[in-house]
Amino acid sequence: MRQNDWILDVLVDLRSAATENGLGALADHLHETLVVGRLRWHLWKTIPVRKRMANRLNLDRTLKILEATSTLEGIQDVIVKVRDLFEIDHIVYHWVDSTGEQYGCGTYSQEWIERYLEQGYLRTDPVITGCYQQFHPVDWKRLDWSSKSARVFLKDALKHGVGNQGYSIPIRGPNGQFALFSISHNCDDQTWEKFTEKHSRDLILMAHYFNRKALEFEPGRSPEQSQNLSPREVEVMTLLATGSSRAQVAETLSISEHTLRVYVESARFKLGASNTTHAIARAMSRGLIVV
Repeated sequence: MRQNDWILDVLVDLRSAATENGLGALADHLHETLVVGRLRWHLWKTIPVRKRMANRLNLDRTLKILEATSTLEGIQDVIVKVRDLFEIDHIVYHWVDSTGEQYGCGTYSQEWIERYLEQGYLRTDPVITGCYQQFHPVDWKRLDWSSKSARVFLKDALKHGVGNQGYSIPIRGPNGQFALFSISHNCDDQTWEKFTEKHSRDLILMAHYFNRKALEFEPGRSPEQSQNLSPREVEVMTLLATGSSRAQVAETLSISEHTLRVYVESARFKLGASNTTHAIARAMSRGLIVV
């Protein structure tokens, strides 16, 4: 039993005892205390729920703003909103298109950005080099920081306020396009572990939305260009093509519908499809899935 429940139960017993012994004023006072206590306890319990609902609405609104963005500057504005929504120190989206051109937006200080470029950290940054070989989200603590250059980089990054914790989501798009969606913050390991566990799904979804928008700005990009689907994307598209609902596909693959959505969106972008049905048709016509 929670402590607050126990206190309210005691107040109920005291009020009953006061009433039985003719202590009307005391009974009335205890009754008032009980009513107010119950109201406050109810409001306190609903705060986390209301906050989660508000965060979900804000996230959905932010995604809609991102979808409506028509400029690279707009992506920068949205990433600041996302940083504030998750209440963390920094978010960065780094994109290398199929021609090798690079673009970055984020919330790092201009001083750190200039320092990063001046020192040529792109060649030695363990986050870049480590995540390039990965397909799943990576906690920075799991990267290799043992080399001298990595330690020098880390010291400099901390000095410039990057944060002692980080989490990056590698993304691969059509024709060699590669991107990283990274968040960083200053906190202890336990707090960071709870944060990433709680928000990882939303962050993965957000990363793919940013990447989809970035692809729209790639010069000369043809919507017909595509690349092979990942094994998981093939499974997802095949099951959808056989008529399974999204809920059934998620259950079959033992993943959440939220994660399923990420795979569907990723496959759709790779295929240059306008919707899921279009993506399935293209995958079948190109022999990527067999039904």
